[in-house]
Amino acid sequence: MAEYAFLTTWLLESPREPVWEAIHDQANWPSWWRGVEEAEEVTPGVEGDVGTVSRMVWKSLLPYRVEFEVTTTRVERPTLLEGHAVGELEGTGRWRFYEQDGVTAVLYEWKVATTVPWMNRLAPLLRPAFEWNHNWVMARGGEGIANLLGCRLLAAD
Repeated sequence: MAEYAFLTTWLLESPREPVWEAIHDQANWPSWWRGVEEAEEVTPGVEGDVGTVSRMVWKSLLPYRVEFEVTTTRVERPTLLEGHAVGELEGTGRWRFYEQDGVTAVLYEWKVATTVPWMNRLAPLLRPAFEWNHNWVMARGGEGIANLLGCRLLAAD
């Protein structure tokens, strides 16, 4: 398996709570996040959403889709969401939320490995394209959440 580690940061001119709500509501992502084709809850979690399983399908400008399920493993409202992915991508995703002076910093850590044979075989050659693809999708998320919340995206990277 080819392994990847990404860190995405969005700075939004918004209080933390609405940002938290938008990220927490994964089922609504396809309505505002270009690249998210499907996000549906498969199994509800228990207290605090831990154990919730969601099915995700992502597509960017590159001609392939990635499908996986995420199980919520940790919820600390409104500062942290964490989940474990299995499927065509396997690994851990962690959202962290910080607020200061009306600006919310969203940090997303995504440590995954691809399980699709063609992706693994071509990873040495296509790694830059796969990384570009991830960054493209995350940039669309920053734009989308700012539009959803009616706030300015001050920085995204």
